[in-house]
Amino acid sequence: MISILEKEITFRFLKARKKDGFLNIISIFSFIGISLGVAVLIIVMSVMNGFRTELINKIVGFNAHITVKSYEDKYIDPDKLNNTQLNSISDNLISSNSGEAIIIQKNVSKGIVLRGYSQNDFSKLKIINDETFVGNRNNLTKNYISIGKELSFTLGLEIGDDVSIMSSSGIETVIGSLPKKKNFTVVSLFESGLVDFDNNIAFINLDTLDEFFNLTSDDRNLEIYLKNPQNIENQKIIVEKIFPNEFVYSWADTNSSLFSALKVERNVMFIILTLIIIVAAFNIISGLTILVKNKTRDIAILKSIGVLNKSIIKIFFLVGLIIGTSATIFGIFLGIIFSRYIENFRQFLSNLFDISLFPEEIYFLSTMPSEINPSSIFLISFFSILITIIVSIFPALKAAKLDPIQSLKYE
Repeated sequence: MISILEKEITFRFLKARKKDGFLNIISIFSFIGISLGVAVLIIVMSVMNGFRTELINKIVGFNAHITVKSYEDKYIDPDKLNNTQLNSISDNLISSNSGEAIIIQKNVSKGIVLRGYSQNDFSKLKIINDETFVGNRNNLTKNYISIGKELSFTLGLEIGDDVSIMSSSGIETVIGSLPKKKNFTVVSLFESGLVDFDNNIAFINLDTLDEFFNLTSDDRNLEIYLKNPQNIENQKIIVEKIFPNEFVYSWADTNSSLFSALKVERNVMFIILTLIIIVAAFNIISGLTILVKNKTRDIAILKSIGVLNKSIIKIFFLVGLIIGTSATIFGIFLGIIFSRYIENFRQFLSNLFDISLFPEEIYFLSTMPSEINPSSIFLISFFSILITIIVSIFPALKAAKLDPIQSLKYE
């Protein structure tokens, strides 16, 4: 417990006098440094959380949430599946297939992945019902193809143009095996927001794809679209129990390397930016050391009237803790406000200096994402206060070790 005397002396020491001008400067720099360190950490973590959420939303909006592939090339018919647990977690069950091909337009050729869907299932896809989709949503018949807007720019294609696609599967002739080639008409353009998807994936009719790649219905995959795709791990376990003899993988498995890289980057940024707080907190050591030096006579008088060493330790420890804690709280306030209105700040700076911050053509996001995570704020606050506690201990112990006789000898 902290006594009234300890509180009074602590707050008196916090009010530095005019002759302690240098001490005031150090205290101010300590406060500002810790506040800025905490604020920057919160802003960076919020932006990275926002990027991750936006990325996940784009991935789950374009890909199947869970895919089931038969080991025995046995067709899993979604219309005949009647599992209560599966129906409770899923929105749509769709048959699909895919294959790699080469798209040829004039003198330009490019490798792409063709995904096959039936005409009814194609209209159920989230990306097709997005406002950025251009063209006919209900016309993916035999000779039609839907491509990404980025691919259309690369090949100079528009809706209604014809393209040639060469299959990796061949047809046997008298002169050997020749690759299949088929002409398609571009019927629609989609935009996922991720250049890799928009530039490398196209949709065609499922029966046409099977014929084009010499596949059968037994080669088809079952795509499961979940009601809550974020909680993927638990729902994948449920699906694996429903299909114990099949290969089950999720959008998280397909993109595991990407999210692992994001996680590593996030952790590294947290460590690097925490150094800002540590450097600022070392100013507290300097400030408290100078305070102890300036208050040598006061400490000696307190000891001579019976104030215990542990009380001296508490007093100087509390001075450092109050500076660090108040700076942390102010930093949290700054960080949350800036994270909340970061897009407004971006637009203001862009207009003020006439520069393009966070250009859409590079990041493929029209606004700067930000997601304030309470657990991140708690973790940042905890480390900031912990660092403050650690750096306040040494000066407090030094103050308690002062010899009152030596300190008052020449007074």
